Amino acid sequence: MRAGDETTTAARFARRRLLAAAAALPAAALLPGCADDRRRRGAGGRITLRFQSLAWQQDSLKANKQLVAEWNRRHPKVQVQYVQGAWPTVHDQLLTSFEGGEAPDIIHDASDDLADFAYGGDLADLTDLLPPRLKQDIPRRSWESGTFNGRIYGVPFLQEPRVLIADRGRLRRSGVRIPTPEHPWTWQEFAEAAQRLTRGTGHGVAWPLKEPVSTTLNLALSTGGRVFHRHPDGKVEVRFDAVDQVVPRTIHDQLNVDRSASRATLGMGGSDTLPGFFAGRYAMVPLGFSYRQQIAQQAPEGFDWTVLPAPKGTALDQGVSPQTLSIAEDCPYKEEAMAFIDFLLGPANMVRLALGDWLLPTGQEALADPALRVRRYDWATGTALAGSMRSAPAQSVRGYPEWKDKIATPGLQEYYSGAIGLNTLRERLVEDGNVVLARYQR
Repeated sequence: MRAGDETTTAARFARRRLLAAAAALPAAALLPGCADDRRRRGAGGRITLRFQSLAWQQDSLKANKQLVAEWNRRHPKVQVQYVQGAWPTVHDQLLTSFEGGEAPDIIHDASDDLADFAYGGDLADLTDLLPPRLKQDIPRRSWESGTFNGRIYGVPFLQEPRVLIADRGRLRRSGVRIPTPEHPWTWQEFAEAAQRLTRGTGHGVAWPLKEPVSTTLNLALSTGGRVFHRHPDGKVEVRFDAVDQVVPRTIHDQLNVDRSASRATLGMGGSDTLPGFFAGRYAMVPLGFSYRQQIAQQAPEGFDWTVLPAPKGTALDQGVSPQTLSIAEDCPYKEEAMAFIDFLLGPANMVRLALGDWLLPTGQEALADPALRVRRYDWATGTALAGSMRSAPAQSVRGYPEWKDKIATPGLQEYYSGAIGLNTLRERLVEDGNVVLARYQR
């Protein structure tokens, strides 16, 4: 069921039929074809499955389309039709297509977008469909990201650690210790390094905090912070304890106390910080691992950059929301769809997908591939961090999107800007936040 919706299954499908009739044209515009046509076998009993991919980078698009073509050459009786989706609109598009009975059979998404669809009965339970090879190759900590109420609804296959992209020359000139995955900075050492790297108009660090919630919550996992705590009865409570406060307090103090962080980047996305980074306005930028591709393509000739691990608290852990592959509950050929997913995520193919997106594969065999352990572009630094990736605590929480949009995002933005203090932030996240979650847990 959808968040906060106690509608019965029968009523939900009745509502879908009505919506499908009322919204036939918009749904068809989003994904051509109709559900009845999908259930028909073609000439000679051929099955056609639709695979909606969110690949967008040139290398990633190429890899996905090549793999679909390879499957189709090998499986004339089960053909896969490639359908292009888009990350910014995928949630609303899937919502419309599920309600209209027009969902793609195989769905590319991210684990933090699956909760409502899993609880709502829109996604197939994959638990008993998964091939043993695939289930064993992906570690349990990754499976947790696609698991809801103890059942698997998404196969996690690519993940992105958050790292520090740094100006190697400025690091060396400052004399700070260079952290490694084996010996990362603590949060205190990171704060001290940022101060030493701050000289004149150049700041030690730039935090792009246009979307501050996932950055804050996922990095807080390193200090033992979770914010969301699930009780034995399944209900979730928001807390903002001392361990949750270490990361946001560090960021706040860099921005407002020692001024080692640039306040100009508060409203920026990650890509927006790159020109200033290349120009020397800041020495380090916390970014996702895939930003290496943009830096490699856009950095001025001779610009020397490196990848450092994110700081460590009690552990090097950080939360991630891996990219996932799911099957629509309405798909009439679930076993065939899973066979395609198993093919797409074979070790060699998973390496191709990871290289195309500049991300890390979840599969252990793919992760061991020499192509992902080279020093060039610091691939080896990323693969060394793979064992510290954990399922983001927020992603299985019903009501999280509303809490994030209405409570946490404005609250953290005001806190980081210096407009409110830590106690006010805590009141908003906890008191107002638990009011929001309560509506989804009745």
